[in-house]
Amino acid sequence: MWLPLLVVGASLLGSGVALLLLLWKKDVSWRLKGQKRPLGSLLSHYLALRVVGWLGRRERQRLEKDTLDIKRVQEETLLKHIRKNQNTEYGQLYRFAEIKNAEMFQQRHPLTCYDHYSEFIRRVARGEENVLIAERPSILAVTSGSSSMLLSTRATDTEFFMQGIAVGLHAMLNTFPETQSLQKTAKLFYTPTWQQSEAGIPIGINSSTHNISRHMLNLYSTPAPAFQIPTEPETLYIHLLFALKDPTLGTLEANFASIIYYAFDVLRERWQELVEDIRQGRVNPQLGIAADVREKLDSVLRPDPWRAAELGAQFEKGFQGIARRLWPDLNLVITVDSGSNSLYGDLLKGHCCQGLPFYSPVYAATEGLIGVNLWPGSPERHYLLCPRSMFCEFIPVGSLEELQPQTLLMHQVKEGECYELAVSNAAGLCRYRIGDVVKVIGFHNQCPIVEFRYRHGQMLSVRGEKTSEEVFYQALQRAVKLWPGAELIDYCCVESGLLGHFSGGSDPHYEVFVELKGVRNLSEDQRYKLDRCLQEDSAVYKSFRLKGSIGPMRVQLVGGGAFRELHSHMLASSSSSPNTFKMHRVLRRNEFVQFIQGKIVS
Repeated sequence: MWLPLLVVGASLLGSGVALLLLLWKKDVSWRLKGQKRPLGSLLSHYLALRVVGWLGRRERQRLEKDTLDIKRVQEETLLKHIRKNQNTEYGQLYRFAEIKNAEMFQQRHPLTCYDHYSEFIRRVARGEENVLIAERPSILAVTSGSSSMLLSTRATDTEFFMQGIAVGLHAMLNTFPETQSLQKTAKLFYTPTWQQSEAGIPIGINSSTHNISRHMLNLYSTPAPAFQIPTEPETLYIHLLFALKDPTLGTLEANFASIIYYAFDVLRERWQELVEDIRQGRVNPQLGIAADVREKLDSVLRPDPWRAAELGAQFEKGFQGIARRLWPDLNLVITVDSGSNSLYGDLLKGHCCQGLPFYSPVYAATEGLIGVNLWPGSPERHYLLCPRSMFCEFIPVGSLEELQPQTLLMHQVKEGECYELAVSNAAGLCRYRIGDVVKVIGFHNQCPIVEFRYRHGQMLSVRGEKTSEEVFYQALQRAVKLWPGAELIDYCCVESGLLGHFSGGSDPHYEVFVELKGVRNLSEDQRYKLDRCLQEDSAVYKSFRLKGSIGPMRVQLVGGGAFRELHSHMLASSSSSPNTFKMHRVLRRNEFVQFIQGKIVS
């Protein structure tokens, strides 16, 4: 998540040994936590913290000023973006040069979805210039869970870092002072597979890569050669190996809580192999990695029987609170643990990562930065909208089904109301409906503070009732508490229309697939409790059930590990990356439905 800007200062100092010695006693020695690391690595790490602190303070001050006049700042952001692209084919089509303010922009340009841009983006990918944006895009960003591509530019990358990452990490360093130590971070990241368009433009995920962040590798427990490994299972094994090797590890980091959850799942299965590798000071000879990468990794490992024995003793005690026992100085988990990842966050907090604080620094999408979390110590995931990142519009939830509903601007939204976001960014998107529904929970000066609620495209609807993921998950959590001994591991839903003869009923209904721990079967009465809970939580669903328009929900239990297998199958069937993948709570592809049907045990 950190970009090379953090360590610009490091490259200017050469060896920097004299500076390090000068600062050692006063400002460095307390940060070491007993580590033994090369001087250059320590200096690079130290300077990264100092630079991000300085950038974060500066950008936070700018943000504070911006929140005092949100209407002006948002209009400046909009006009800056469209002025830059006014001479493109698209800019001339919508007469960008004539637009003087936000109101005129709303009148001239319709709300849009992906289909509106698909042909323009295909032309850019073929190498046509000045079509949608005035510059050549840095990448064609593949959106999460689909094959759609959006343009990404250096400007959007800079906005993401300066307004989001720098400000968020500044807030983190202030809230959790212990993160200012020089402890390493176990960053669970998988090198994406890149393709190229006809014009040679990279096609892939819009996320930090080890190439972008190569100057930051001294901050991470995983050595550089591991990022040459192209496959997820082998990369994860190496991440775990080098994280376990470091008893002073300070932070766990991944884009999503699901990534960390699955990592602990693998750790539970393979800890004995990992401990043996640490004992012998080698990489598992059965691991399928290139010989040159293996040689480089082996060269930085040394036999450590003491650490291996320490780890083995902790694993033998079980996995409850294992993170803090493996790494006594672990300070923080940095990851997104809201929305579809709230389930994995809850599982981690209740088991492997018990007692550790979690922090989600930014709210972002492929389209760009949306908000920054200024409250790292809060258990709630609230984000202050970033007014200089994208021009934002808000569609009231009562108007979501309209093609061209009236929108509100940032200074017009009301506390307590929910809206779908539409954004206009520096990479050619104008009034683009991203499908995220947020709730305004307050204001910082004039700027809205929001929390993510659900994705509009992940709503259940068999009779037009529109049940959101948020409402369904709330009902499912209550139902699980009524199933003695059960713990929810994962779930997904299917609308009965996709099931054909398998649906088992004539009335449209929801088919729910759940993976549980602690129980092997549920009675029909227990299964029906989920339907009852949803009726209590959703008046609309209840009305359809009472009228008989919707049949009772059917609950199917799947075997242990079914959703981990589904996760791998969905990744293999798409252009998505493990770094950006989010489990679909509503399955809409027959291929995935059939896969999970094959895992039913009860």
